[in-house]
Parts: sequence; C-alpha cells; structure tokens
Amino acid sequence: MAMAVSICRSSRDRALGQCFHCFPCLSDPARRSSLGLKVVLVMLHFIYAAILFLFDSDLVDKTKKAPWYTALYLLLLFVTLVQYFITSGSSPGYVIDVMRASNETNVIYRKSSVASKQSASSKTGSLDAMEEGFQSGRNFQGSTSASWTKLVMDLYPPGTSIRTCICSYCNVEQPPRTKHCHDCDKCVLQFDHHCVWLGTCIGQGNHCRFWWYICEESALCLWTATLYITYLKGNISRAWWKDAVMILLLITLSIFIIFLLLLLLFHSYLVMTNQTTYELVRRRRIPYLRGVPERVYPFSRGVCRNLYDFCCAGSSIYSLEPLPSAEELEEKLRPHTCLDVLTCRCC
Repeated sequence: MAMAVSICRSSRDRALGQCFHCFPCLSDPARRSSLGLKVVLVMLHFIYAAILFLFDSDLVDKTKKAPWYTALYLLLLFVTLVQYFITSGSSPGYVIDVMRASNETNVIYRKSSVASKQSASSKTGSLDAMEEGFQSGRNFQGSTSASWTKLVMDLYPPGTSIRTCICSYCNVEQPPRTKHCHDCDKCVLQFDHHCVWLGTCIGQGNHCRFWWYICEESALCLWTATLYITYLKGNISRAWWKDAVMILLLITLSIFIIFLLLLLLFHSYLVMTNQTTYELVRRRRIPYLRGVPERVYPFSRGVCRNLYDFCCAGSSIYSLEPLPSAEELEEKLRPHTCLDVLTCRCC
C-alpha cells in the first residue's frame, strides 16, 4: 500500500515537473493564482453572455431583425476583455526601469561627447585629450549611478538625507511618490495599489489604462443587467428554474455594478486631484505629506491640467514630479475667490 502511494506521488511530481517545464509561469504560486483569477474573470464574462443568449429567445429574434444591437454588445465585450489584458500586461512604471533608461541616456550622451573629443584630438594631434576620453569611458558605470542619485535628490527639498530616499528592499533611490510593492517586489512610480484581479500594480504607467478598463467594464455590466431585467419582465412566469438562475446572476451582477461604479467615481476623483489611493489612505504616514493640510492637494495643477496629463501625456511614463516648495503649498492653501474662478485658477 505504501509502495503504491509512493509511486502515485512520484508520478504526480513527475507530471507537475513536466507541466512546470512547459509552462514556467505555473511554477510560481503568485503567478499561478493570478492566472487562475484571470481565467475566472474571463469565464464569468462568457457565462453571463452565454446564458443570456441561451435563455432569451426574444433577444435571438431581435438579433435576426437588428443584428447591429447584438454586434455592439459583443463588440463592447471584446473591447473590455482586450483592455483587461492590455492593462494586465502593461508596466506600472518600475523605478528600476526608469533608472536603467536614465543611465542609458546618460551613457549615450557621454559617449557622444567622448567621440567628439576624440575626433577633435585626431585633428589637432592632442594625446592628452585622447587619454582624457579613454579615462572618462572607464568611469561610465560610476558616473551613471551618481547621475541617477543626483537626479532623484534634485526632486527633494535641499538638505534631505539620501538615506531617507533609499528603498530598504530594492536598495535604489526612490523618487517622490514612489512605494515598494511587496507583491511585485519592485518600487513603483506613483504607486496606487496592487490589483489582484489584474495581477499587477497600478502606477504611473498604467493608471490611465486601468481607468478606461473599469469604465468599459461598468458599461458592459450595466448593459448586461439591462438585458437580464428585460428578459425577466417578459418571461417571469414561463420556467421557474430559468428565472431563478437569471435572478441569482442578476443579484451578483448588481453587486459588481455597485462596486465598479464606486471604484470609477473614486478613481475619477483621484485623477482630477492628482492623487493616488496610497497617498489618500496613508496620508499621515507618508513623510512628504505629513505637514500638508488635509484639503490641500500638493501635486494638483488644476482639474484641466490634471486630466490632460493623465489622458494625453501618459506616453511619457518616466516623468518624475518634484516635491512642491513651501511657497507653492501656501499658494494652494489660499482659498479661491471669484477672480480665481474667472481666471480659471481652480482649473
């Protein structure tokens, strides 16, 4: 009996090893659970749509008469799922990627300057200039790390200690509004939260995509709920078990709709005030927000400018925001007057 159990275990381990070898993502428990949640979410979309078309014969007849209606619904379903996978696969803006891109830009600039010096030295025959260029080429690695440190420290007020800006997990200098995500094990620019349904962090790089996803998901759920209610109004007394299934799914869908609409309104407020969920919830624990009054949004540039930066300027993922000075905070603390409204200071 014990031998049979050991044989079963060894065959199971061998099968799991072959599966992990073919699909490396399944070997990580975190990625495996994230993949499972994605499969569940996609299956929920198809289940709600399939049951609707299986039970509602009136919708099938309407599709034959006006196919554009069903085509628009299926198009919204397809676009929502595509947006989901795009958001899930996009980078939130990791600090290590920002630092690498900054260092590569600095190396290219320094190499071009060294090349220009060498070309000038070849024309003039200056040996000292060539030796200087060779020495600067050897110091690329040290200079790039120093340039990133200087870039980050310039974003903080003068006199800030570099020790307060270094992440204790990544050991890299964190720009303002950066937080280390323990799920991703990386520092994220403008960290908002870690979404378990997407399997990734929401940060500066994908916050706009996330907003559009929950907007499309909300529209899809509202449309699906409308179709379910239309079915129940016309077929409430035909087959009780169909009605029970539809009512149960509609109740669950209503909970999803309430959650999505609240989430959409909440993130719309964050966008208009240029905040993140982490900054709003942990405001008193974040060092650069402790001395800022509650009604002051230190990074806000007005509603219109915030919306433009969020929607239209989202391609520049690696934009670093400096901390506002004391004068800027005092200006934001000043209450708005009628003249400010006329001059669009609040926008």
